[in-house]
Amino acid sequence: MTYQTITLDIADNTAIIHLNRPEKFNALNSLMRAEVADAVRTASTEARAIVLTGSGSAFCSGQDLSDGGILSDPDLEGALRDEYQPMLRAIVDAPVPVIAAVNGAAAGAGANLALMCDVVIATESAYFLQAFSRIGLVPDAGGTYVLPRTIGTAKAMGAALFAEKITARQADDWGMIWEAVPDADFEAQWKARAAYLANGPTVAFRTIKESIRGSWDNDLQAQLDIEGRGQGACGQSRDFKEGVLSFIEKREAKFEGR
Repeated sequence: MTYQTITLDIADNTAIIHLNRPEKFNALNSLMRAEVADAVRTASTEARAIVLTGSGSAFCSGQDLSDGGILSDPDLEGALRDEYQPMLRAIVDAPVPVIAAVNGAAAGAGANLALMCDVVIATESAYFLQAFSRIGLVPDAGGTYVLPRTIGTAKAMGAALFAEKITARQADDWGMIWEAVPDADFEAQWKARAAYLANGPTVAFRTIKESIRGSWDNDLQAQLDIEGRGQGACGQSRDFKEGVLSFIEKREAKFEGR
């Protein structure tokens, strides 16, 4: 499928989605939100790992404030319900791991789009900015959900109220993201991470994703039950048998993703 605001490339079990409005710092408009959701769903059926990254100097500058008469008819609740939620749910519900490769500024909804991915890898020159209060809004695109769960209430509250830049190194130190990588090593690192996931035990990765995301709303017993069911399913996979056999034979496992 041909897209207008993004690109989608699939090779070697990996799908790479580029937000592709560099002249707008990859700001999100209605079309881009729909195209990201569609690309993630498509990639989920054709690849075993997905990477979301930006073209040009930014990852994503957030909502395109020049898009669609946002001041004349600001139905922000409707836009979040009808356009943002499907995009975010596509990422969260994808049966394969989704990496955000944050190559530059991630601001507003762009920051939270990245943080809703399963793994966030950022170049050290990147930053995250909860810019919403600067224009009289509250964090959206999942920000009020994911931030306190990753960095705690105190840091989340400060990030939302003061709308100050959080460097990639700070985000790494705070536990907001998986890793901040020197700029010179960034592309090689996220590609290596994606290749690892794309060639790993896909059934286990899917179950890990479901189990950890589900744990945010479960008590201990419910989570123990989920672990049991998940482990039972993984134990029936070909990847588990290959993993054990490769361990016994002291060789690298060759996972088929099933």
